[in-house]
Amino acid sequence: MSRFQVTTLVLAPPPVVFDASLSVELHTASMRGSRERAVAGVTSGRLSLGDQVTWRARHFGLTWHLTSTISACTRPSYFVDEQVDGPFRHWRHEHTFELTHAGKGDTEATLMKDIVDFAAPAGPLGTVADSLVLRRYMTKLILLRNAHLKRSTEPAKR
Repeated sequence: MSRFQVTTLVLAPPPVVFDASLSVELHTASMRGSRERAVAGVTSGRLSLGDQVTWRARHFGLTWHLTSTISACTRPSYFVDEQVDGPFRHWRHEHTFELTHAGKGDTEATLMKDIVDFAAPAGPLGTVADSLVLRRYMTKLILLRNAHLKRSTEPAKR
């Protein structure tokens, strides 16, 4: 099993960042490079507790399907999405949103933390793939998603 954490400062209040993080459209826009899209379950709008969505995307030259559910949700500070069907033996992504202040005039900002726990498929071979490729690849995907989320929620610079 592998675990990593990504922390991102977003210059927008937690409710704005939280709601954007649960947007199907924002997620698919952030994953445009892998042609990710929602193909079953909740396929548009904002996800909420108990919702399931099946994502289809291309990674490593292959098309993958992953169905996840929102298994915990406390607006605007916390939610968890977990794989219920898909390529991983285990996938759990915890999202936290903490109010902080940054910039001129102590602007409300959000310290967003992503904690991802996952286990690669294919037993010992998957463990090797995890250590050589998967963890780094998954971290880059979360960083890409967070950069898009940050651009989408922060007020335009003047």
